[in-house]
Amino acid sequence: MSTVNLPSYLDQSAEVRERFAKIKRRPVALEVKGLTKRFGNVTALNNIDLTIHKREFVCVIGPSGCGKSTLIRILAGLEQPTSGQVLLNGKAVTQPGPERGMVFQGYTLFPWLTVKRNIMFGLLESGADKGTAESEAREWINLIGLSKFEDHYPHQLSGGMKQRVAIARALANRPKVLLMDEPFGALDAQTRAKMQAYLMDIWKHIDVTIFFITHDLDEAVYLADRILVLKANPGEVEEFIEVPVPQPRSPDQALSEEFLATKQHIEHLIHPPSDDDDHLNLVRMVHVDDDVGSVF
Repeated sequence: MSTVNLPSYLDQSAEVRERFAKIKRRPVALEVKGLTKRFGNVTALNNIDLTIHKREFVCVIGPSGCGKSTLIRILAGLEQPTSGQVLLNGKAVTQPGPERGMVFQGYTLFPWLTVKRNIMFGLLESGADKGTAESEAREWINLIGLSKFEDHYPHQLSGGMKQRVAIARALANRPKVLLMDEPFGALDAQTRAKMQAYLMDIWKHIDVTIFFITHDLDEAVYLADRILVLKANPGEVEEFIEVPVPQPRSPDQALSEEFLATKQHIEHLIHPPSDDDDHLNLVRMVHVDDDVGSVF
C-alpha cells in the first residue's frame, strides 16, 4: 500500500495547542499508576500509566490481544489489577460505583422495562423519589431525541435507539466518568455515524469525562481529544496521541490533512510494515503487466 504524503500528526494549529493547554490545566479526573494484570502466566496489561483530565474524551485503540476490554473493566471496578492502582479524583477504585457509568457493545437494557423506566432505574436505586426520577428521565429522553418512544420497550426500538437509551441510563446518575466499551461496534455504518454525532452533542452539554474503547480508526480520530494506542502481548502503552483536528468536530474533517495524518500514524503503529509487505510490493511492481514481462 502506498503512503500518502501528509504533514506530521504532531503539527498543531495555535487553536489546537491552546485547547490542549486548557485541558492540561483542568483537574485530573482519572489516573492509572503502574497497572499490571495477569491471568495465570499470561500478562494482559503491563505497567500502564495514564493521566486523564476532567471533561477529556479519550479513545483507546490497539490490535487484538492488547487488553482494551480488560483495562476498561478494571477502571469500572469489575476486575482487580494484579498490581498498580486506579484513582478517580484521587481516590482508589476497588469496586463498581455510581461515579462511573458503563455502556457496553451489547444492548444491556432491561427488556421488561420501558425506555422511561430503564432510565429511571438507576435514579430510583440511588434513592430518588419516583416523581424526581420520572422528571429527570424525561429530560434525558428529550436530550437523546426519543420523546415519542418513552413508553416503548427495548424490542420495539432500533439498535441505535437502544444505545441512546443505554447512554442516557448511564448518564442519568451524573457519573464523573463514562466508560464505553465499543458501544457502536454492532451498528451499521449509517447508524454508527448518527450515534457518534449524538454522543458528541451530549458530551458538549454534560460535565463528564469519557473513556471510549474502539477498533475503528476513523471513529477514534473523529471523537477523541487524545488517543491511547496500546500494543499487544503484553498490553502496553505504545503512544498517547493528541489529536490535531480542531474541536468541535464535523464529518467533513475526515478528509482534512490533520485527520488523515493522525489516522495514518495510528495505522502504522497497529500494523507496522513488515519485510513480507516490502516483498509483496516489489512483486507487484515488477509484475505490472504480463505483456511487459518479468525482470527475473
